[in-house]
Amino acid sequence: MISRIDLRGDALTEFPSGSALRALLPRADFDVAAALEKVRPICEDVHHRGDAALIEYAEKFDGVKLERVRVPAAALAEALEGLDPDVRAALEESVRRARAVHRAQRRTPHTTQVVPGGSVTEKWVPVERVGLYAPGGRSVYPSSVIMNAVPAQEAGVPSMALASPPQADCGGLPHPTILAACALLGIDEVYAVGGAQAVAMFAYGTAECAPANMVTGPGNIWVAAAKRYFTGRIGIDTEAGPTEIAVLADDTADPAHVAADLISQAEHDPLAAAVLVTDSAALADAVAEELEPQVAATKHVEDRIAPALAGRQSAIVLVDSLEEGLRVVDAYGAEHLEIQTRDAAALAERVTNAGAIFVGPWAPVSLGDYCAGSNHVLPTGGCACHSSGLSVQSFLRGIHIVDYTREALADVAHHVVTLAEAEDLPAHGAAVKARFGWKLPELPELPEVPGQ
Repeated sequence: MISRIDLRGDALTEFPSGSALRALLPRADFDVAAALEKVRPICEDVHHRGDAALIEYAEKFDGVKLERVRVPAAALAEALEGLDPDVRAALEESVRRARAVHRAQRRTPHTTQVVPGGSVTEKWVPVERVGLYAPGGRSVYPSSVIMNAVPAQEAGVPSMALASPPQADCGGLPHPTILAACALLGIDEVYAVGGAQAVAMFAYGTAECAPANMVTGPGNIWVAAAKRYFTGRIGIDTEAGPTEIAVLADDTADPAHVAADLISQAEHDPLAAAVLVTDSAALADAVAEELEPQVAATKHVEDRIAPALAGRQSAIVLVDSLEEGLRVVDAYGAEHLEIQTRDAAALAERVTNAGAIFVGPWAPVSLGDYCAGSNHVLPTGGCACHSSGLSVQSFLRGIHIVDYTREALADVAHHVVTLAEAEDLPAHGAAVKARFGWKLPELPELPEVPGQ
């Protein structure tokens, strides 16, 4: 059901660097570059035909005939009113915890007095308008509505809209639980648009939807390709690939827990990655045995879980020690990393590459997906070595405010002119000289240094 990679003995000695080691580890095939050529004409069609193109693609890709793509306000209210009370309570608790974590991420202006009369202030300004995307393919993700909207709201984004694919069995609207989550969060601008065309709608704008400065949210390969296509025109969070879990475990881990956690991520998609890294051959055997009955007892076996676990992106990786295991998981850079070992918290502190880390037996990835308070929009495909998950910071821009008096500029004018001339940019120096009648002030006398 799941393959093994044996990195014990001398297997790791030839791979001192993370990038070299990464080539040994399992990863899904996810060719965004190839998909880019297929989404290009869709994006440009939306550019030229706007809402008419969106309506046409809804019929072509989603099997629904729409008159307009914006979801009526009445449909949002109706979805919230009809929401199962238990689901509503769970969503409200998820929102409450997410707000608590993301509110603490807010940034405040800070002024540094560089010299007397010279200061630099960094102020933080939210993005003006954001397009949020909630997937609606194999599963329904109201949790993704929360994970996108809460940090944007806590950052102070003044305008946001959400797109989610229209559903044929929901009257051409996004799934009602998606709509209910939007209503719960006060998002009243919602569009029944999916895939690359949703990203294009936000990037170019249409008669119904004003253009956005940024698009965030997970999606399939077509969404990822469209984000790449518009990079530079709009800001994006990340090109999200298939979801992945890595578990670093030793002989203290419960194999039933580990197997259940691997299956939980395999449930998303046939390309989902489930990786166990362990120094215990006994645990590896026990987890492999646990997978069989647990998989057989769950839903989505044939179309998602079985192909995900059997795919090249999933494996049990054997290492000689937890030290080697740390090297492996850092090289892998998992979206979600669970650590189920002795002294798991200490090991977690040493991890440098992961989207989110789940410590010990009582912090499964499922908790983070819904109700930990953390964000589940995380870097995939090894991008955790250079990127972070979605946060309040994602929606803020830092702007420096430089404020110098005449005296403070005079004090450093010679250095500015010297560096400008060293870079063969004399006009830069002239811009300083012009302020002093083209004659630089005398250099201030340097204080004597004791002992010289």
